[in-house]
Amino acid sequence: MRLLPPSVADLTDDDLLELYTADVADGPWLRVNFVATLDGSASASGRTASLGGDDDLRVFDLLRRVADVVLVAAGTVRAEEYGPMVLHDADVAWRRAHGMPDHPVFAILTGSASLDPDSRVFTEAPVRPIVLTSADATASSSGRALESVADVVECGSSSVDIDAVRDALAARGLGRIHCEGGPSLLGSLVAADAVDELTLTIDPSLEGGEGPRIAVGSSPELRRMRPAHVLLGDGGVLLTRWVRTR
Repeated sequence: MRLLPPSVADLTDDDLLELYTADVADGPWLRVNFVATLDGSASASGRTASLGGDDDLRVFDLLRRVADVVLVAAGTVRAEEYGPMVLHDADVAWRRAHGMPDHPVFAILTGSASLDPDSRVFTEAPVRPIVLTSADATASSSGRALESVADVVECGSSSVDIDAVRDALAARGLGRIHCEGGPSLLGSLVAADAVDELTLTIDPSLEGGEGPRIAVGSSPELRRMRPAHVLLGDGGVLLTRWVRTR
């Protein structure tokens, strides 16, 4: 007897949104979205593009649709060659119908503020991005250069403080935080016990190389999560959702 979870193909976008927004508490909520291979690699040949497939991309877009802000570490922005945070027309229409701005804010976390102000991330952004960094980096020449293209926000003195990041976004009315990595940022979030939800796509492949885990770093204790759902995608991909047990 084969027991398989519900298929993503049988669910409408509204069905998926209902599943992915269930049990979201009032107030700030930080969701982290990752993909990994069966043997725990968060990338293949240094990137995630070949992992997950079309169903993962579908859910990826829907998670951005409901977010106030998309949070990404600068290293991931560079490695994954991010462009401006522009949603598809269907997502924009949905957000308008639900009284939300057309696009989420793009928030980039960096300890050094070493980002190119001429990048498309900034020059073609539909909404002015936020750079979350330290006071030391803000005062640097690279930090000052970013002030013309982004809101540069201090979140700590010599390094970035995760609690200060959440507080800074919430203070701007950006309570639904959707984090797309990378592993070092997730490690810091785990250590600070700041993760409310993990949406993890499991790609049915063995990478077998030296790819990183989805989280890099150490935590003082285990952060227990409870399963919210498991869905079956095309090609045997599993789309899982886990909510923090508090």
